[in-house]
Amino acid sequence: MSDDPLLIVRDLEKHYPVRSGLLRRVTGHVEAVDGVSFDVHEGETVGLVGESGSGKSTTATTMLGLEESTSGEIRFDGEPITAFDGDERERFRRRAQIVFQDPNSAFDPRLTVGESVAEPLAIHGLRDPDRRREVAVDALERVGLSAADADRYPREFSGGQKQRVALARALVLDPDLLVVDEPVSALDVSVQAEILSLLAELQTDLGLAMVLISHDLGVVRQVCDRVCVMYLGEIVERGPTDRLFDDPQHPYTEALLSSIPEPDPRGRDDADGTAPVELTGDVPDPSNPPSGCSFHPRCHRVVPPESFAFADGRFRRVLDLRLAVENGDLSPDEFDDSSAVRTEYGLVDELSDADAERVLTEAAEAVSAGELDAAADRLGAFDTVCERTDPALEPTAAGHHAACHRRGESVEGSSEAE
Repeated sequence: MSDDPLLIVRDLEKHYPVRSGLLRRVTGHVEAVDGVSFDVHEGETVGLVGESGSGKSTTATTMLGLEESTSGEIRFDGEPITAFDGDERERFRRRAQIVFQDPNSAFDPRLTVGESVAEPLAIHGLRDPDRRREVAVDALERVGLSAADADRYPREFSGGQKQRVALARALVLDPDLLVVDEPVSALDVSVQAEILSLLAELQTDLGLAMVLISHDLGVVRQVCDRVCVMYLGEIVERGPTDRLFDDPQHPYTEALLSSIPEPDPRGRDDADGTAPVELTGDVPDPSNPPSGCSFHPRCHRVVPPESFAFADGRFRRVLDLRLAVENGDLSPDEFDDSSAVRTEYGLVDELSDADAERVLTEAAEAVSAGELDAAADRLGAFDTVCERTDPALEPTAAGHHAACHRRGESVEGSSEAE
């Protein structure tokens, strides 16, 4: 692996305007990618992982110049791609290829597979049709298909075979960088392992630099050297794959790891003593992201207020109540009494901190009385650094980077876990 990165991404941003009204005036922006930075070396596979809507695919299309970035720097082999002229951009297109997520919509149904795979060669100046077919057949055989498959049409292939054809088309120009977007999400489980093994073989045999986009950390662990975990347009954790899996430093990474199916029939609790993480709420609207850490409305390890003492994950439940009141998710006549409020949010037992218990009691009484503004005022005492300050992506005690106010702590050892 070369010491100099093949691809350098620094502070990449991609914002989309939000328009409204008859005149379609810009009233805001969706920050699809917000300050992403990472490197990819020759022969290395880097994973971009996160839920749908986290900005993974937009990061890929923007860093390849398929969409214009709002700001930031992208360098390929030391050169800024935004400065490429026509010839330089054409060379870059040959050296950096992408395979999109859905193989069923990736091909012109009127063309044979051989013609589709050979099409990039014609676009980039190879005029001899016999030579184009020869190179296309070689690419098909490289991905496990046969020369006879070149004369068949896409409708004659299964989903896994179409994904192999898509890989052949991307490899036909002999690229240095390959971006694969959710390469197995549309495939049966039995086929996924075959495609992942093929990707690993191609990366090793051809010395490719690869960026793998996925929502599945199980897939990423199988083929990636390093991982970037994305949430709401930002990288919240970044590091070598084994280190990140063994000692995650961001609660969101822990939640994604927890979602990997556990093959032990006794269940996760009996197998390793840890309970699966269940995230509350949904991914926030990127046009109106939360203040501070964007993950704090869902985080099971959100940092409690400095002025109160919480234990056993209780602050997560209190914050759920506070956010429901502030966001207007409760109706004034929803609860008969304060005990019903506390039961709904798993706060039946008294809090160990007397001051915190007094605030919660008054707030629950206000909610049951339909006085939601008063309840919001009382619950406002439970503010947290997680909503005041956006944590920077910095080194942790585990030896890799994370953007969390708890960095340096062992995630497994946190007293806020339930």
